Parts: sequence; structure tokens; C-alpha cells
Amino acid sequence: MADPSSYRPSPGQIPDSPGVYKFRDEHRRVIYVGKAKNLRQRVANYFQDLAGLHPRTRSMVTTAASVEWTVVSTEVEALQLEYTWIKEFDPRFNVKYRDDKSYPYLAVTLNEEFPRVQVMRGAKKKGVRYFGPYGHAWAIRETVDLMLRVFPVRTCSAGVFKNAARTGRPCLLGYIDKCSAPCVGRVTPEEHRELAEDFCDFMAGRTGTYIRRLEKDMTQAAEEMEYERAARLRDDAGALKRAMEKSAVVLADATDADLIAVAEDELEAALQIFHVRGGRVRGQRGWVTDKVEAVDTAGLVEHALQQLYGEERGDAVPKEVLVPALPEDTEAVSQWLAERRGSQVSLRIPQRGDKKDLMATVQRNAQQALGLHKTKRASDLTTRSRALEEIAEALGLDTAPLRIECYDISHLQGDDVVASMVVFEDGLARKSEYRRFQIKGFEGQDDVRSMHEVIGRRFKRYLQEKERTGEWDQTPPVSGEAPHPAQEAAPALPAASPADEIDPREDDGRPKRFAYPPQLVVVDGGQPQVAAAQRALDELGIDDIAVCGLAKRLEEVWLPDDDDPVVLPRSSEGLYLLQRVRDEAHRFAITYQRAKRAKRIRSSPLDDVAGLGETRKQALIKHFGSVKKLRQATIEEICEVPGIGRRTAESVAAALASAAPAAPAVNTATGEIMEEDDGGTS
Repeated sequence: MADPSSYRPSPGQIPDSPGVYKFRDEHRRVIYVGKAKNLRQRVANYFQDLAGLHPRTRSMVTTAASVEWTVVSTEVEALQLEYTWIKEFDPRFNVKYRDDKSYPYLAVTLNEEFPRVQVMRGAKKKGVRYFGPYGHAWAIRETVDLMLRVFPVRTCSAGVFKNAARTGRPCLLGYIDKCSAPCVGRVTPEEHRELAEDFCDFMAGRTGTYIRRLEKDMTQAAEEMEYERAARLRDDAGALKRAMEKSAVVLADATDADLIAVAEDELEAALQIFHVRGGRVRGQRGWVTDKVEAVDTAGLVEHALQQLYGEERGDAVPKEVLVPALPEDTEAVSQWLAERRGSQVSLRIPQRGDKKDLMATVQRNAQQALGLHKTKRASDLTTRSRALEEIAEALGLDTAPLRIECYDISHLQGDDVVASMVVFEDGLARKSEYRRFQIKGFEGQDDVRSMHEVIGRRFKRYLQEKERTGEWDQTPPVSGEAPHPAQEAAPALPAASPADEIDPREDDGRPKRFAYPPQLVVVDGGQPQVAAAQRALDELGIDDIAVCGLAKRLEEVWLPDDDDPVVLPRSSEGLYLLQRVRDEAHRFAITYQRAKRAKRIRSSPLDDVAGLGETRKQALIKHFGSVKKLRQATIEEICEVPGIGRRTAESVAAALASAAPAAPAVNTATGEIMEEDDGGTS
């Protein structure tokens, strides 16, 4: 635990202008980001008597080892910079909303020549128009199916589209008039784009225009006794009305607004958002967060606004945002939202009428989400805590191993030997910390030797980082003083190779590779693998990291220098957690090994030609049809391929001549030797 007075800046050093400040821990990781109208007043509040601080704030300042700040011109700039840094550094003491699913959106790819309507999840892409989010993907597909009668926009994948264009035959949707079939030229690109833009206008809430137009055309067709056309228009109007009925009218004045409600207790908070467009609820989503900092409802709302609109522009930010409490600096937040939308945004608390009633509904959803989350989370927290305590007790550790690293070796009969490192923190997988290794020290199959190499490489990087930051000193002790165990046992660290060199840009608070030690190293295997891992740590002089192994046969836990394993009960939560960690390491290792093997199998003689990229390789195969025909071609014929010069053609011919052709395939039913017709593999 650090003493905040050890890094407290003098009051004269801190400016009294707007800005953003960062607290860092002893490893230089950013652990908290905040903003302030007056940096001097805000930062000074963290250095008062610890007894007077909120428990969460006290935990943060005693974890931190330094504080720094950046001055900006306005409070709006401070808000934007705070959001950017929270997203970049992922500080552990900042409120971060999380949900347990990726919400689906209805997306229209206006960035393509022929826009496509589809379901999309994940990060938003430039040039794509999004509607939602929706609770379920099937709800999007039902809506799209109804609307394709009126707006027959393309919904097929790129492969289906290209195949239809090549054959000159549209897909089934083209035959049943649910696609305008631009793939075969039934409509021009301009006409198809107009259909897509009309589809977007309807989804954005401008529904009345299209329904009135269809009803007018239907009446006119009936008067002209074109009854089949009138019936089709009647069905089209009915389809649009049914699509509209799927989202009930909640605000009569065709309002575009987002309603945000918060339900909270001392430890956690749940957030619910209703997206209302054209007076109808077009989407709903929710987040849950741990209250890791001292924050009230207004602060939770401000963090939510940053996360909701930090990456949005234009109409994605609505004209009106209704909240249960206004942020501390409402004017700056409103101005920030207006800049992102490009026009005025109203940020307020609803006081009466339909909007207040709808806010009450959103609030009930937030309360229900918090109750459901706490019911699920209670058992999870209890179970994980019990598992870590059982592991600590079984292995004789002083404290529960909050960070566990597990290593596994994978190969196929000695080929493509790789290793994996997975990380669990507080009993949960931290996938951003996973690492993969290629075994470089020797050829062939030797799991014990491979484990020794991997552990040595990983913790050599850890010591290099400690040495670079001055946390581990190799200078000899003064006369008469006992050497530190690490100085006594470990040789001087070799200079890092270019591939292993620490990037100086990492000294900025971002998570560093291999920079943080675990409390427990788990290896997949028994006594030999455990001994190899312990030997690697001993050679580096590391004596404060526990090691154990989990053998698959009887699920026994092995410790270094012990002849008998530790047997945990089958019902033990600690054993279950170790199994999960081991299985995740095995999955990660075998996935990497298979990928390497597949890449090797797909290799081609053309891969050895210096300067020949993937595009020109594909051009050669496309021009000649196969590697066999390319091997038979002359240098002059190879030069005819666009982008291939004579020197490259000579290199290609030489590489193919030196590579022995693969054995011909044989049809086992007829005994016929089949002609080689590969696509670049051999």
C-alpha cells in the first residue's frame, strides 16, 4: 500500500485551469482518469486525510504511485479527452459499463456500389447506416422480410451476388420480387441506391409519406381497373403497417429521443436505454457496472453519455436525451453532444406527460436488470472467491492467487511445436493478456524442454521490464551486506534481441506484454513439466512465484520437489477453476498449432519467390489456371501476366523448377491418374 504523501505534488505545481488527470500505479499503468474544471482544486481533494476519503477513493490513491495532468482549453475538450483516455487505457478504478451480449443492429451498407441490408453486430463501420439495437436478431429479420415487398433491396452476401452476376440468374428472392436483382441488371446502380435510401428513410421514422403514396397509387390503379396492381399495392401498404406495428407508438409527437435510466446500490449500477425514433421504440439495451469509484447518479449518467455517444456522429445522436439526473457540468456535456450531432441537443429530466411515464417504464427495466444481475453475480463471486481460497490453502500460499498464468505445449508428432499462455484474474479469463510462443531453441518433440524454454522466455521479459523501470537492481551489495536472492542466483540478463526489445512507447500506461507477474504459474502436465518450470524460475532468481502442474490422467496437482501429488476433492471449486484454466490453455495452444499447420499445408513454391506478394501470386494462378501449367510456361509467357517483369518471371521459373511437383492423385475406384488442378498449393 502506497502512502499518497510520497507522490503528492506541491499546490503550486498544479494549474487552476480545466484539464484531465491520470493516476498511475508502481508499474506505470494508468489506474484512474478524471477531468476537472479546476485541476488544482480537484487533485488536491485526493490528498486529504485518508480517513475522510470514500473507501473506493482511498483504495485508488493508496494503489497509485504517481499523478500527472494535461491542461486543455475548455471543459468540452476535457470531457472528450477523458473519454479518449478511458477507452485507451482501460483504468481499473473508472466506471466501465459492460453488457453480456453483442446487440444486433439492422445495417444498410451504403458504402457499397449495391447497398445491402443485413444484421450486424460489433463495432460500427464507416459508411454503414445502422438502426437499433434490437433485442433479438429474429426481430430484425421479420421486419426486413415485411419491408422487402416495398423496398426490394439486396440482402445477399458478396459471394452469392458475384455468382448470380456470373451465371446471369438471380437468387430465389429475385424471382419472388423481394429483391430488385441488381446482380443481373434489372435495375441500375442508381435505382438500387435510391431504393436503399428510401428503406433508410422509412426505418428512420418517415413512414407516413410512403404509406400515403402507396394508398394513393392503389386508389388510382383501382380507378383505372388495374386490379392486380391495386391488390399488390394494398398488400405492400399492409406489410409496411405491420412492420410499424412491431414497435408501438409511445410518444405522439414523433419524437427522436434516447431515454436513460439508472438503478443502483452501494456496489453496482444497472443502466437501461430506450431508443425512440419517430415516436416509436426502435431499440433497447442495457449495461451493468461495478461502482469502483465514488460516483453518484449524475456521474453514472455522464459516464453513460460518454460511452453511448463517444463514437457517434450525426443522426446517431438524437435531438433529445432524457436522463434521471443531470451531469455536474450540464452545459459542457450538452455542448459536446451538440458538436457530435452537428445541431442542438436537449439534455434534460422529463417532468410531466408521456415522456415522464415512459421514463418510469425505463426505470422499471433498469431495476429488474439490476435484480437479475445480482442474483446471477452473487453465486459467481462467492464461487470464485471460494475457489481461489481453496487453491491457496491446498498449495500453501500466503494469499489467494488473484493472477494465474497457465502454459501448455502443442504439436503434431513433433512438428509445428507451439506453446500458449493464458491469464485468469480474479478467477475470470483476461483474453487481452493471452500470449503465444513458437519453440525456437531446438527441433523435435520434447514437452519438458519446451516448457523450460517458454517459462524462461516469459519471465526473462518480466525481469527486463523490472530492470528498465529500476524495480530490480543488479548492482552488487555493499560490503558486509547479504545479497538479494535474485542478485545471488540470476546471471546478468542478456541484451534483448530486436525481436524481444521493449518498445519505449509502452511507457505510457497501456498494458505491457509480460510486464506483470502472476502469483501462481500452472503448467499442463505432471512432475517433469513442473520441475522444468521451477528450474527456469530458479535460473532467473525468481523466488516469489508459486508453480504447480495439473496432470490430465487423474487430475492431480503436482508441486515442485514433492514426490506425491496434492489431491483436491472432485467437488472442489478450486479444482474446477484449475481445470478451466488448464483447458483454456490447451484450447488456445491447439488453435494456434492448427493454424500454423494449415498455413504450412497451404504453402506454395511461389511463397519462396522474393518480392512476390499475394496479389501477383493470385494473378499468376488465375492467368495459367494451376501451378502445373505455370511450371510448364516459358519466361516470356510468364512476363505476359500484368505486373510481372522479366526478373520476377525468372525468379518464378527458378523457384518452380527447384520445387519437386507433388505426386499425382489417383482415383481409387478406376485407377485413373488425375490431372493436377490446384489453386496454388503443392
